[in-house]
Amino acid sequence: MTETKGGVIFNIQKFSLDDGPGIRTVVFLKGCPLSCAWCANPESQDPRVQSLWDKTRCRGCLNCVKSCPENAVVRTPAGITVDPSRCTGCGLCARICPEGALSIEGEHRSVNEIVRICLQDRDFYEESGGGVTLSGGEALAQPEFALSLLSALKGRGIHTAVETTGFAREDVFDRVTKQADLLLYDIKHWNEERHIEGTGVSNRQILSNLKRAAAAGTEILPRLPVIPGFNNSEEEARGFCEILQEAGLGRIQLLPFHQFGENKYTQLGRSYAYTDVPALHEEDLMSFQKIFLDAGIDAFF
Repeated sequence: MTETKGGVIFNIQKFSLDDGPGIRTVVFLKGCPLSCAWCANPESQDPRVQSLWDKTRCRGCLNCVKSCPENAVVRTPAGITVDPSRCTGCGLCARICPEGALSIEGEHRSVNEIVRICLQDRDFYEESGGGVTLSGGEALAQPEFALSLLSALKGRGIHTAVETTGFAREDVFDRVTKQADLLLYDIKHWNEERHIEGTGVSNRQILSNLKRAAAAGTEILPRLPVIPGFNNSEEEARGFCEILQEAGLGRIQLLPFHQFGENKYTQLGRSYAYTDVPALHEEDLMSFQKIFLDAGIDAFF
């Protein structure tokens, strides 16, 4: 097998049942152009390899500070911090820490390495109608890497899916998504101003790509992270219905807000905007879901 240039990932999750049909392997690519305040994987946003510090495990030996060849690891009154502008992701600080208080998020992997890992579960894919899903971060933020992965997998008869925000240039979006059998398409908000407030970017390209992919006959499952105070009102539900109807899409998956990623913000030395916001549950969203159902859209959890 000829070696192909790779990219940066931060996880490979096997036996997933939530990211496309059947049993799947999910490859998480690092880097995302959006900066959603509720993101459950904040370590996915930066495309670089990063160090995370867990203060509950640190005993203050300062081996990490002393050993860092780039002087990126620094002791502050708040604890250990890692300067991302200096950190090269060499991993020495994590390896030398006796308590495992420092960990590395992200690693460089080749396409062939990842394909070999994914093919280990081919039998499960075939028996369950599963396959491989590229997630993130944003898979389209590493377009050549994503394209090579999808092409290699499809060439071996593996069903492919891409979880995407849709925030990419048309040429990049078209090239990559044409190699995907399914798009799991996250929609955060239909209003551009509100979208910028919540994610840091406009939704114009996102909605344009959604409509173009739908018009091209691409199989799409829109997915909506329902966030308290951001997009969970009945008025906002009606706006989402209009977007889906304009694109000719008749279903959407509702993803209730949770706080599973909160601890990662602390480890990254970042504040979490939703610390005191209660999680949502399916029973909290019955009236929200009903707006979609009344509009003829299959909204499910």
